[in-house]
Amino acid sequence: MGQESAQRSSGKTRPENSEGRVVLDVLRGKTVFPPPVWMMRQAGRYLPEYRETRKRAGGFLDLCYNPDFAVEVTLQPIRRFGFDASILFSDILVVPHALGRGLRFEEGRGPLMTPIRAEEIDRLDGEMFHVNLSPVYETVRRLRVQLPAGTTLIGFCGAPWTVATYMIAGHGTPDQAPARHFFYRHPEEMKRLLRQLADWSAAYLIRQMEAGADAVQIFDSWAGMLDEEGFAACCIEPVARIVSQVKAAHPDVPVIAFPKGAGSRYDGFRQATGADALGLDWTVPLSQAKRLQKEGAVQGNLDPQRLVAGGKALSDGVASILSGLGDGPLVFNLGHGITPETPVAHVEQMLAAIRGARQP
Repeated sequence: MGQESAQRSSGKTRPENSEGRVVLDVLRGKTVFPPPVWMMRQAGRYLPEYRETRKRAGGFLDLCYNPDFAVEVTLQPIRRFGFDASILFSDILVVPHALGRGLRFEEGRGPLMTPIRAEEIDRLDGEMFHVNLSPVYETVRRLRVQLPAGTTLIGFCGAPWTVATYMIAGHGTPDQAPARHFFYRHPEEMKRLLRQLADWSAAYLIRQMEAGADAVQIFDSWAGMLDEEGFAACCIEPVARIVSQVKAAHPDVPVIAFPKGAGSRYDGFRQATGADALGLDWTVPLSQAKRLQKEGAVQGNLDPQRLVAGGKALSDGVASILSGLGDGPLVFNLGHGITPETPVAHVEQMLAAIRGARQP
């Protein structure tokens, strides 16, 4: 599936955007202080109302694929905290699942897939792709109606490399050795897999935009596991392929790229991929983040463990980011997802510190 077919994936146009969504302003390069804020995994197990909804839904995929439940958990952190952006509740692995790959979630083990073999890559079945993902699109449509007018709605997908790591190993691994080995042993097959995932992911994001998403984020959670050659082939090229197709269809929709663990390779990543904004993990020094911010918006990058700790560690972390990045386009966020053991009171402390801050 190539760029042209991705653009023609639905034949629908985007709903007209409402004004006043401050996250969109920042993603397009405007400086706002205090900066807007949201959190990766803001709908999650740290919230008692999420745990209750998850219990009623049954399995995790039931939660993702039932618009009633998915809308409810997406709205919960907005009701409680009034974040400036809401991110669609789903999972990065719905894309290979929609392409016919087996997927289940086990408590304590996370996602489990049937490992893909090199000879199976050209047999991925996209015939029912959008039908399989229709509950996700319905969730986005409902959210656009139910969210406050000033709240930016962010859609997302997993980056092809990160999605491929689960498809190849069949489960999460600490260093993604199975996927790296696959790339070295089967480079052409890996490139074909990444191209297919990029094309289908672009089509998926375009449908989310047409359903009402104001911006989208591409999560490359395992980008930091790659060497220089692998990073270029497995991270940059597929993400650039997605961005190109998305921008051809909807040039006005900002794209956030989050290559977690990229380190020095964050430099030049925006130009190489065409992303509008960079999501920064907590290991990125503020001096580097400041350089990156001169090229456009950055997002991040509070260590999630500071949020768990609370108190002075949290206050100092927030103050440091606001002082270092507050005079440029910044969307305040964590450097990765919020962890389940985070106290709700610490989220409240973080928000009070951000919203009560004075211009640096």
